[in-house]
Amino acid sequence: MKKLISLFAVLFFAVALPTLAQQKSQHASGRAEVGGGHIPSRGPVPFKEQPKAAPPAAHPGGAPPEQQRNYSEKAGHPNAPHVDAKTDHWVGHDTGPNDPHYHLDHPWQHGHFPGEIGRSHVWHLEGGGPSRFWFNGYYFSVAPYDVGFCDGWLWDSDDIVIYADPDHVGWYLAYNVRLGTYVHVMFLGT
Repeated sequence: MKKLISLFAVLFFAVALPTLAQQKSQHASGRAEVGGGHIPSRGPVPFKEQPKAAPPAAHPGGAPPEQQRNYSEKAGHPNAPHVDAKTDHWVGHDTGPNDPHYHLDHPWQHGHFPGEIGRSHVWHLEGGGPSRFWFNGYYFSVAPYDVGFCDGWLWDSDDIVIYADPDHVGWYLAYNVRLGTYVHVMFLGT
């Protein structure tokens, strides 16, 4: 019996140690700086500095090609709005309250989201896509300007956290726990 227990212990450590070493190596290399299950302790604070220039929302003579902004401020970070897991800094939430991409003529036209927001509650996506997705009977849509930032989201299985958006009236921020990216979302009702 002692030989069997000893053999089991040796096999366990032979399998577990390389896995633990790989996880430590990933963290040291910076791959865990965004996403990977991290949930920000808070949403973004209201932006009080000089806003970053937002690409133009419209052009009188037709739509010009959108200026592409680079959100990847560090190697290994995504080129999408995201939260740095080491600092909880909301990268990309810096255009201020007058950003034309998030202006709504009728904010809260479907009411306020009655569910829990913030890190205290993780919601599990149940289906849909950027134009209309849901969880627990609540429906949302992604801001048109942000649709390209959620192309890697798994609409039927990702976990998200909803945060208040302190700068853009009528919008919430949906943070993808797996990817560490976020998009502006509008509550559509139940």
